[in-house]
Amino acid sequence: MSKKGRKTELILRYFQGSKRYFALAVAASFVTTALNAVTPQIFRFSIDEVLGGGGYDYLAQNLWILALSIVAVAVLSGCSTFVTRTCTAKAGENFAKNMRDALFVHVQRLPMSWHDKNQTGDIIQRCTSDVEVIRNFVVTQLLEVFRTVFLVGISFGIMVSMNRKLAFVVLLFVPVVVLYSAVFYRLIAKRFTRADEAEGELSTVVQENATGVRVVRAFGREQFEMERFQEKNEIFARMWIKLGTLSGLYWGVGDLITGLQVVAVIVLGAVEAVHGNMSVGEFVAFASYNTVLVWPVRGLGRILSDMSKAGVSFERVDYIIHGQEEAYGQEEFCGQEESYGAEETYRHAGEAEFPASMDIVFSHVTFSYEQGKKVLDDVSFAVPQGKTFGILGGTGSGKSTIVQLLTRLYELGEGTITIGGVDIRSLPLSWLRRQVGMVLQEPFLYSRTIRENIAAPVPGASIKEIREAAEIACVDDAVMGFADGYETLVGERGVTLSGGQRQRVAIARMLLQRAPIMVFDDSLSAVDSRTDYQIRQALKGRVKGATVILISHRITTLMSADQIMVLNGGRVEEMGTHGELIRRAGVYRQIYEIQMSSDDRRTGRPEAENV
Repeated sequence: MSKKGRKTELILRYFQGSKRYFALAVAASFVTTALNAVTPQIFRFSIDEVLGGGGYDYLAQNLWILALSIVAVAVLSGCSTFVTRTCTAKAGENFAKNMRDALFVHVQRLPMSWHDKNQTGDIIQRCTSDVEVIRNFVVTQLLEVFRTVFLVGISFGIMVSMNRKLAFVVLLFVPVVVLYSAVFYRLIAKRFTRADEAEGELSTVVQENATGVRVVRAFGREQFEMERFQEKNEIFARMWIKLGTLSGLYWGVGDLITGLQVVAVIVLGAVEAVHGNMSVGEFVAFASYNTVLVWPVRGLGRILSDMSKAGVSFERVDYIIHGQEEAYGQEEFCGQEESYGAEETYRHAGEAEFPASMDIVFSHVTFSYEQGKKVLDDVSFAVPQGKTFGILGGTGSGKSTIVQLLTRLYELGEGTITIGGVDIRSLPLSWLRRQVGMVLQEPFLYSRTIRENIAAPVPGASIKEIREAAEIACVDDAVMGFADGYETLVGERGVTLSGGQRQRVAIARMLLQRAPIMVFDDSLSAVDSRTDYQIRQALKGRVKGATVILISHRITTLMSADQIMVLNGGRVEEMGTHGELIRRAGVYRQIYEIQMSSDDRRTGRPEAENV
């Protein structure tokens, strides 16, 4: 589909519920234009027929009637203008609302690889500022185009009927204005594109600074951030100054052309009136029509300028709209039990086969985020349902990538991943991700209450259920220590809580989800060893039947796992139980000897644990 076709499709798609308002606005605008065309005729009639002795003595003696008729036309014109503005506002806001809703929903369904390539600030701008530019053009400027075409048609028709030669002079200026506007349209479009991109970069700087304010303060980077913002702001301001200069040049030259047109009409019209080719009333009316006609035609340049901006915004929004969504799929659930997945039965409306168990198998998995750089290289392992699987490895060894592939945040490159013998690529994403509960190393908390954060996966959860999950995560006592308890508001991204508290709230949130597969991605790194031990002890016996994957750099967290895998450079270095690995002179034993003090070995009691 061509660019023009895609823009038209985009407009029609989001005009649902707004078409009748837009049609009514166009109709009311036409009424206003027609009424405005009546006023010069009243002036002509008053001068030529009433004051010129055309036999309308009664009106000549009661000029208030003519004045009242002008007022009546003005009142009717005002009413139709009110209808136009009201309907335009409704149509515009409905259009923008539909587009914003669609964009937000679509962004939720775009894959992580898309988000990795696009800056947050730029995405925000596309969904807000660019939508507003499109709304303004589609509803306001497009309406102005219809009104201008109608105005030119009706005004020029009347002008031709009064004096063809003078109307021809007026007509000569129209293509000059349109051609002149078209030239500036191209120039403004290019500069607006650069200005819009500069605004996106500026928004990104502000967003990153606001999000990472603690890091900025902690490392004393305030001056660096201010200079960085000032640099982007300077570029942004310079872009708009150039755009303003170009716009000023356009309007200045345009005013000159418009002024020449008005002067030409007045001078030639006066000559025509002196020679008797038109009456004084016709001359006044013709000059009035010319004045009315000049500014809408003159405004075509502004419309073309806005069209160039809207064209850029259309392309920026279209980039998001046509991003390939993840295939979520639609499934129906029946007989869902209150358990960690062992007794659940699923029915799907399509052809998908759902797993009968939660056994996880990675077979010869190879994956790269970038071409030629393998993050995982021929990784194979199995996690039977109900077992605990530990993953140990250095930074960049591919530990978190394994979880991201399991939940299909990224699509698998080579190899297969199955759950219960079913390839995860054949499973609906919405179902798959409900089966995997995750707690990340840097958990995200919403700017809401602690209760709402924990209840995020189950909005209707009771406070009893929330507290039970919080108790397992060893955060209930800390929450009850706050003045407002579970109604305590956390700051943006949970900044009012400590790192350990944020992680424990995130663990409670995941536990409330009651997913049959539970993943702890280094999610106990911010708590001390004793709390780590307490959480693992609390989990033991409370998550029977769940398949647990523990990712950690802390040996004490992994020792009790039924199986431990050591990753090194994206490859499986070692595999076995804690006892088996500790007897080998390998990487695991080296890390163990470095991390474990005699006190850790005495108090950790890892061999007795079975989380």
